[in-house]
Amino acid sequence: MPDEPRLRHNPLIELGELKQLHDQCFSWALTCTRGRRAEAEDVLQMSYLAIVEGRARFGGVSSLRTWLFAVIRNHARSRWRRARQSLQTIARLHSFAPSEEPSISTDSLGDYQRSQDSDRIMAAWRSLPPRQREVLDLVFYRDLPIADAAEVPGVALGTARTHYERGKAALRRLLTDQ
Repeated sequence: MPDEPRLRHNPLIELGELKQLHDQCFSWALTCTRGRRAEAEDVLQMSYLAIVEGRARFGGVSSLRTWLFAVIRNHARSRWRRARQSLQTIARLHSFAPSEEPSISTDSLGDYQRSQDSDRIMAAWRSLPPRQREVLDLVFYRDLPIADAAEVPGVALGTARTHYERGKAALRRLLTDQ
């Protein structure tokens, strides 16, 4: 059986490998865009485009999945910075302060209780420093070992372990206190 076709500008990447990792990449893009599906689709598409065109080059130093997650994270952050700059410009020009996203109301008591629990968990999650959230997400939801999770944001292994342990302890404390 012949080898899978490889990308022209990234010869270390087989197209089949990229296809196999697509669902995981999309899930990570959703996380990087705080669950905004359309934005996640755009970020993933821009990441794939950078890979196909060779603007993002895989050197084989880490696993393909770890490298892809880093590319997606970088595109999401870049997009967020541009959006933030645009909103700041609009706010200055129009003296406009954006409000929080509207919350979804629920009708039944059971839905309301689940919503309250979800809100409590999400509030605890949001209270963590961004790096702790990111490392915990990569380890728990993306099944990356801590060593690979350290490579995505580009931190030392010891730093990632510290963020991982402190994040778990903080979540445990916040959820137990409530």
